[in-house]
Amino acid sequence: MSEHQHQSFWADLRNGAFEQGYLMADGIRTRYVHAGTRGAPVLILLHGTGGHAEAYTRNLLAHSEHFDTYAIDMVGHGYSDKPNQPYEIAVYVEHLRAVLDTLGCATAHISGESLGGWVAARFALKYPARLGRLVLNTTGGATLDAAVMEKIKTLTMAAVDNPTWETVRARLEWLMADPASVTDDLVACRQAVYRAPGMRAAMPQILCLQDPEIRLRNNLTDAEWAAIRAPTLVLWTDKDPTAAVTVGEKIASLIPKAQFVCMPRCGHWPQFEDAPTFNRIHLQFLRDLA
Repeated sequence: MSEHQHQSFWADLRNGAFEQGYLMADGIRTRYVHAGTRGAPVLILLHGTGGHAEAYTRNLLAHSEHFDTYAIDMVGHGYSDKPNQPYEIAVYVEHLRAVLDTLGCATAHISGESLGGWVAARFALKYPARLGRLVLNTTGGATLDAAVMEKIKTLTMAAVDNPTWETVRARLEWLMADPASVTDDLVACRQAVYRAPGMRAAMPQILCLQDPEIRLRNNLTDAEWAAIRAPTLVLWTDKDPTAAVTVGEKIASLIPKAQFVCMPRCGHWPQFEDAPTFNRIHLQFLRDLA
């Protein structure tokens, strides 16, 4: 294996201070990874379907220089609690609201990847007064592609039902433009999550959004995208396996205060595959440096 594949999360985080912790959000024990100064503007980072806070290990410290930054395990995910219920978008929105309440945070910038972007967009509509800036990173909520939904279900359930190194790596490689971007640390991390108590029972509930009827009622309509009032960055990639660049361009065209950026040579996790470029674009937008 190459040296790149052996890169540890510690290589991403060793140059700064960070902490892992748990908070209670409306009774949901919620895991977070945090870096930053209390009192700075709050930034919440939201992962995608079946994911966890480690999706942002390469971004946390860069953002902590300017923001009080939290990457959370959303309800049902990672090491957060997993109530026995279908995880439609409203469930995640209320969990996010409860996290902000527990942090004593009146407003926050919110950046979400895939499912996390979908949650962030719905949060923007329900709680506009609590949102600063919004980042929709290869976001869900706009498509109904049967082949993509089936791929997500098949790869994810294979990895959860039998979390071997090979099944977990296959799930992660699908996210990337370059399969070599999947490090051993990332595979080991996700394998541990998928082996954790409660994950096997929770995953079919998480995957309810891959059912066409359920997905359709959770998707945003054109009118709903157009109703988002927060300054918004729609960030896409040229090799996203879930949706074409034109999907991101359309979303950005509908949101009144949106700008669109496409990162080249990246798949569904640009924040991980090309962290330096992502961090530069992301911070420029969040700090309003344009």
